[in-house]
Amino acid sequence: MSTDQHHTGALPRWSREQMAARVAQDIPDGAVVNLGIGLPTLVSNHIPADREVILQSENGVIGMGPAPAAGEEDYDLINAGKQPVTLLPGGCYFHHADSFAMMRGGHLDVCVLGAFQVAANGDLANWHTGAPDAIPAVGGAMDLAIGAKRTFVMMEHCTKAGKSKLVAHCSYPLTGQQCVSRVYTDLAVIELRDGRGLVVDKVDGLTLAQLQAVTDIELVES
Repeated sequence: MSTDQHHTGALPRWSREQMAARVAQDIPDGAVVNLGIGLPTLVSNHIPADREVILQSENGVIGMGPAPAAGEEDYDLINAGKQPVTLLPGGCYFHHADSFAMMRGGHLDVCVLGAFQVAANGDLANWHTGAPDAIPAVGGAMDLAIGAKRTFVMMEHCTKAGKSKLVAHCSYPLTGQQCVSRVYTDLAVIELRDGRGLVVDKVDGLTLAQLQAVTDIELVES
């Protein structure tokens, strides 16, 4: 993957668009995929043209395309984050109860979610930091995390304070237990196996030692 890198501190990092492109690279042809609120929505703009990926949103839309061009937004057609979307030929929208039945019934191949923390065993915390003034926002994340066949997480590697979001054990309220299979950050792609992280890919110029220094779980090179 080409890296139009930007730097934060001393480490080279992927931009958000590059993170989204890296996630899209791993979504197989024919997959039914839910993109969570926030960073994951960017993935829709990077689905390879030679693949048919069916994008679903829990508010009751399936068959979404990339984000609309500026000035062409239709706010009657939105995703779960209230962002305008496009609809590809064959796409449709329907009652959100049917959408949740789709999510809970194991009909999604992949969901891509943001996170506050991901534990070494695949536990996910993405709806509440536990802070007394924080506004909890679980939405459909619990249903997605457990209902999808594979759960990918797309997030910044560290908090604004520089703390690793990949942790030995989540300190925030859990969204789902042992549900995350792969994590995509601005530094690396990490697959969770046996309580540690297998580094599938990382930013050009970043060493495993540098990555380990900002990660609270044990890492191994693929």
